[in-house]
Amino acid sequence: MDTLLHIDGSQGEGGGQMLRTALGLSVATGRPFEMTRIRAGRAKPGLLRQHLASVRLLSALGNAEVSGAELGSTALRFTPRARPAGEYTVAVGSAGSALLVFQAALPALLRAEGPFRVVIEGGTHNSAAPPFEHTALTLLPALRRLGASLTVTLERHGFYPAGGGRIVIEGAPAPLGSLELMERGALQRLEGQALVSGLSTKIGKRELGVVRERLLGRFPEGANLRELLQVVEVPKPVGPGNAISVIARCEHVTEVFTTFGERGTAAETVASEAADMALAWLDTGTPVGDHTADQLLVPMAVGGGGVFRTTPLSLHTRTNMDVIARFDGVRFDVQEDAGGFGTRVTMRRVG
Repeated sequence: MDTLLHIDGSQGEGGGQMLRTALGLSVATGRPFEMTRIRAGRAKPGLLRQHLASVRLLSALGNAEVSGAELGSTALRFTPRARPAGEYTVAVGSAGSALLVFQAALPALLRAEGPFRVVIEGGTHNSAAPPFEHTALTLLPALRRLGASLTVTLERHGFYPAGGGRIVIEGAPAPLGSLELMERGALQRLEGQALVSGLSTKIGKRELGVVRERLLGRFPEGANLRELLQVVEVPKPVGPGNAISVIARCEHVTEVFTTFGERGTAAETVASEAADMALAWLDTGTPVGDHTADQLLVPMAVGGGGVFRTTPLSLHTRTNMDVIARFDGVRFDVQEDAGGFGTRVTMRRVG
């Protein structure tokens, strides 16, 4: 059996991503780990429902022996004994993000032993996690370039605080290569999508009006933006919710920038924030956004490594890199561009 890896969950950014990364890589590599001081710096330390959902799912995917899997627990020991194949279902039990649970499962699924189908129920749209649109339009195309063979389908929307969403992941084992994303290519078009769940479509129309005003004048490539603005009403809504996404489709990559409506915040303010994020990324010239960079690291480690160019690395991303490196087999080289406006991240497999 591989040596037990000890991880201090309070180091670096100290959030739940450390646990999700460790769980997925443990099943993918077969290496057991023990994590202590889980989320020690948070207002509510220890495991919340969303983290427990990840533990339950990865335990099933890896037929793992687990101790410490309790609400509020600050220590967990996890020993995998298999790789995934078959059908699995897990419910977060709250509006906690189903997409973050998917991120925990992803490295294990990329090393699956046979075809798989995974159903995750929980939140699909909340401000503390990537929305489904980012997973579908940004992350999945990058995973396919890596060689992954999987799909993620949204069967039901789940907005905070009601939750109740449902995603389905299906796929099969496939040989993985390396990933290179150094250039985004020309901006091909800009889009805006306003999701409304159990609310008036007027909210979405106001948001799209701001997106049109903020982006049309800046980018001639967005001249057809008027035809690519869409209000989407959620069918059979579980609860109220609203999200506005600006989608920037470039030659080699697509990035999605989403903000969420909140009670007491004007629709125009919500839309302006999404437009600001899109404009900031477009101005950098980098192909990989900061949130996307964080999500690419683990799949690349399971595959053949690679290289990408992104914005300056956040503490969250650097902490994720530290956890990945603890599982052996990869080495990172980080080089900042002159002036600190961009960062080249190279991951190589070693050993």
